[in-house]
Amino acid sequence: MGKIKTIEYFRVLPRWLFVKITDEHGNHGWGEATLEGHSQAVEGCLDAMIQRFVGYEADNIEYLWQTAHRHSFYRGGPVLMSALAGIDIALWDLLSRRLGLPLHVLLGGAVRNKIKVYSWIGGDRPRDVEAAAKERYAQGFRAIKMNATEDVDWLDSPKALETSVERCRIVKSVGLDVGLDFHGRLHKPMAKRLAKALEPHHPLFIEEPLLSEHHEGIKQLSQLTTIPIALGERLYSRWDVKRFLHDTSIDILQPDISHCGGISEIRRIASMAEAYDVALAPHCPLGPIALAACMQVAMCTPNFTIQEMGLTIHYNTEAGAYDIKNYIKDPSVWDVTEGYVEGLKGVGLGIEVDEEEVRQVARVANVWAPKGFVGPDGSIREW
Repeated sequence: MGKIKTIEYFRVLPRWLFVKITDEHGNHGWGEATLEGHSQAVEGCLDAMIQRFVGYEADNIEYLWQTAHRHSFYRGGPVLMSALAGIDIALWDLLSRRLGLPLHVLLGGAVRNKIKVYSWIGGDRPRDVEAAAKERYAQGFRAIKMNATEDVDWLDSPKALETSVERCRIVKSVGLDVGLDFHGRLHKPMAKRLAKALEPHHPLFIEEPLLSEHHEGIKQLSQLTTIPIALGERLYSRWDVKRFLHDTSIDILQPDISHCGGISEIRRIASMAEAYDVALAPHCPLGPIALAACMQVAMCTPNFTIQEMGLTIHYNTEAGAYDIKNYIKDPSVWDVTEGYVEGLKGVGLGIEVDEEEVRQVARVANVWAPKGFVGPDGSIREW
């Protein structure tokens, strides 16, 4: 046992927020509190949590989690839950490091020895997907995800969807399964059209066919298509997830470990999903710490199915040279073979953070601004 001595956070390129916790005996752990485009808000929340939780017992992870959640009165939401996630992940890493064990051992032990993964191609306005798909195949991936469309109007010409179907066909011809991320960009009239058009091409899943706030529309859409429906990155707790499970409107749940309160909460969400025969495929176009945390959860979760990896995702390449192989001492842990990454075997999260690089980049990293689309008439469109 040891009390929390310091909680530090580091904003790093391309758009990530890392958290380090050290106890009074010098034990430490790393977490990730990334909320893309909203780092300053999460940093403010972390400042408040630092004042509150320094001096707490580092091993009492659930007590701290419940205190942060229930004693805040105004609870949940992306900012609070992302800040809490960074602290929660770091505390689990600290505890398992102190005990000299891989983190998944503390969560019940392994149910698999390697993790099925997919990566991204195409960018926000997908182009040249054939060459990108071939590159991913050569890297060892057997599944990818790409944005299904560019920006689309509330009711647009059916022609706006033709290229989406063609891109799906092209990528599948390379030998890859493909998940299509609608990204909440489409409204119900166009989402129904596109799901029907894609069905003969058998995508792996469609993601956020509508925004998560349209639970009744997602339920309706689920009754119109046989394509598995995935969502969850904009659900921040088990209470947010509950309605979709009750509606039986989704097939794959995609909580983001850095948005939903960390390892503690994603484990509860996974167990809820299993009871409804819903698979877990955590959202993670983020940094290496979040990815390692997801991998630890995947190792011990029966209904886990596939893990997103942000390797050279467009958000990273647009910002320069920093990617998930940065900030860790052994980037080979992310090597992909025939669609799988080997289970992480090291203590804690299974990675060693390069603290020198983290601190160096944190001195110069700017804020990553949210993106957006504007229609030809000047109206705001979903991104």
